[in-house]
This record gives sequence, C-alpha cells and structure tokens, in this order.
Amino acid sequence: MKNLYIILLSFVLITACENDLDQFPPNIASSNSLTSYAGVLNAAYFYQHSGATPMAVMGDFRADNARMEEEPYPSFDRYNGDLVDMEDQFFGPFYSGLYKSILSANNVIDNSTDATEVGEARFLRALSYFKLVRVFGDVPVNLSASPSVSDDSILARQSASSVYSTVIIPDLEAAIAALGTEIVGGRASKHAAQGMLGKVYAQLGDFGSAESQLAAVVNGAGAAGISLQENFADIFGEANDLNSEIIYATQISSSISDEYGFTEFWSWSGGLDTKSLMPLDPDLVAAFDASEGDLRRDVTINTETMASPKFPQTGGPDHDWIELRLADVILLHAEARNENGASPDEVLSLLDPIRTRAGLAPLDPAVLNSQALVRQAIQDERRLELAFEGQRWFDLVRTGTVNAEMGESIGSQYHLFPVPISEVLASSGVITQNEGY
Repeated sequence: MKNLYIILLSFVLITACENDLDQFPPNIASSNSLTSYAGVLNAAYFYQHSGATPMAVMGDFRADNARMEEEPYPSFDRYNGDLVDMEDQFFGPFYSGLYKSILSANNVIDNSTDATEVGEARFLRALSYFKLVRVFGDVPVNLSASPSVSDDSILARQSASSVYSTVIIPDLEAAIAALGTEIVGGRASKHAAQGMLGKVYAQLGDFGSAESQLAAVVNGAGAAGISLQENFADIFGEANDLNSEIIYATQISSSISDEYGFTEFWSWSGGLDTKSLMPLDPDLVAAFDASEGDLRRDVTINTETMASPKFPQTGGPDHDWIELRLADVILLHAEARNENGASPDEVLSLLDPIRTRAGLAPLDPAVLNSQALVRQAIQDERRLELAFEGQRWFDLVRTGTVNAEMGESIGSQYHLFPVPISEVLASSGVITQNEGY
C-alpha cells in the first residue's frame, strides 16, 4: 500500500516559472509563517517522481542493455550531439522535478524544528544533486528556501567535485546522524543514507570511505528488517513494492498525476511503446547466455518479445522506482573490498548469497585469482542483477569501462547528457551547455 505522503497533490507548493532554480511558491504563505513542514517534505518526496523514467532510460538505453528503434529516439545509441532533441521527454522533466524537490527540501531544512524531517530533507536534497551531477556533471546549486530571482549568479554551474564535497556528502552525513535504522513507510532511513553515501564514494573512487559505509548497511541489515528476497522475481512488481530488500524507493501511485506525462519506465523496458517495441539489446541476451542456469534470466529478459518482463505490465503505473536495494549494496561492498586489496576468496564469498539466489555456483577464487579478474566478475554480476534498474550506463562511466564494454570509442563528453536547452535560454546563457551538445 502506498504511504500517505503520496497523497499530496493538494500540496502543490511549487509552480513552474521562467527557470527551475528561480521557482518560489507564489500561491502559499511564506515559509517562515508555516508551523508544520510535513506537507513541504512530502512535496520533496513527490517531485522525485519525474526523475524515475529518465534515469531508467539513461541508465539502460544509453548503455548496452536496451535500444531504441524509432527516430529520433535512437540518439540514445549514437554518441554525438543528437540527444538534445530528447529534452521535452527526458532531460527537461528530470531537471525540473529534481530542482523542485531541492527547493522543497531547502524549505524544510531551513525552517523545520523536527530533526527527523530535516534528516529526510537532507537525504532527498543529496539524492537529487547526486542524480544531477551524474547526469549533467557541473550543475547550479541552490541551498536556500527562497533564492533571489534577481541574482543570476545562483544559476552558474558549480563543479561536480564541489557539489559532492559541499552538498551531497555533508547532507548524507547529516541524514545518517538524524535518522533511525528502521524503514518507516518506505521513507528515508539511516541505512538508505549510508548506502547512498557508500555509492557516492564509489562514484568518486574513494573506496576506503565507501567500504565503511557499505559495510555498515550490510552488517546492520538484519536488525533493521532488511534482507534479500528468497526469489528474485519477488523483488519487482506493484504487489512487491517496499519488500524486505528495498532500502529506498521512490513511491509511485497511478492515482496521483506527476510532471512526467510520457511513457513510464516499465513500459519502455517492456516494449510497450512503438518507439521501441523490441528494446532488448542482443548484448544483454549474450550476457545471460554466458551465465548458464541463471534464474534471473526469465525475470529479466524475454527473447521471444525481445523485451523485459522485470516490471510486469499488471500494476505497471503503480510500480515504485527502486533507488537502492540490498543486492546493489552487497555488490558495491564487494567492489570496495576488492579495490582496497582484499583477497579474491574473501571478496568472491560476498557474492555467494546473490549467486545462490540466482541458482548459480560460487565463483572460484582459484580461477578468478587477481584483482582485475574479480573486478570484472563483480561488474558482470552487477549487470545481470541490476539490468533495467537504471544502473548500467552509470556503472560503465564510473568504472572507466565505457569503450571496452560498448565495443566502440565514445568521447568522454558523451558520458554526460545535455543540459535542457530551455534552461540555457531562460538563464540568458548563465547556465551553459555541456561540451558536444
């Protein structure tokens, strides 16, 4: 069942203005006159919705898991400037929704006296900026509940490294300190913040810091009621929303309209849009062919329809978007241990619960006897485990394996996506476009 925070459309706190960073709620009382910020926090959760499908498409259709068929959508499979044509359906809603979530979170952070509310808001602000920097690189930063609409300097893009060090990491650390380990109604928790911080450090290549955060989640999961589902299929589908493996998900309800008014992630992967009726990339089929007996195969791919049944059509509009689940954290933890010099037998044993669930034997450290071989094994496991969950492209970029895995030389400028042209124009060029676009 969806939580009460989903039912918040009556709390439309932020309306579209000339520029997404310049938005201020013109139709409600000023923030310092409010006495309760629960509705504002709910808005910060709600505005994550419009980022779900764009992340799914960018993560899998840009990579070698899925492909588009009808022009101009195959621009996701071309590594040039063509992607600017995809603003209205993908990059615009993604950018707009996340900055609205940030503005709502700022309001809670600046004004609420409830420590838990503030902790959740800081988690959501960090999550928003983490998505933005992975997609666009340098981005504008707003940490105010009421930014000045006359000060264009707030629109200037800040370096991704600065956003990580001054916003994302401090916000997640603050969320860890403020939140409990229990997952209440699917909202942000301490383990969600720790897992996301571990993911952030892995993104930055700081595996020493990543390991400690990820280990805390793995070791504390049982006490918090977090566990791997016995059957892989039971992770997915509307009936399985908020199951024990889900550490954090963006909750979605068909009864609430959000800003993303196009084909949803479950339809794209399932081949339900004419622009990609057979989205399954043969390269992913080959990867499953190489993993003989893998029980994840029938859950993830259908070679007759050349689509993915991972998110079933039944209940589709109510599928939550999984942001972080335990298997993802376990795999990242194994990656961090490997990068920090742990032995192959120690690292590979961490994968055993995931492989056992998939009906596979443990990996042999006598065969995978080097850091490089273990590294590749973990990345291969991540691909099969997390296919169609918006992870693949971002894994390839952070591990520096884009060219090797995609089988072509792709300019690093196309590791990022185009900033919405509407934002560049609305800012009179203060917001700049990414190289190559």
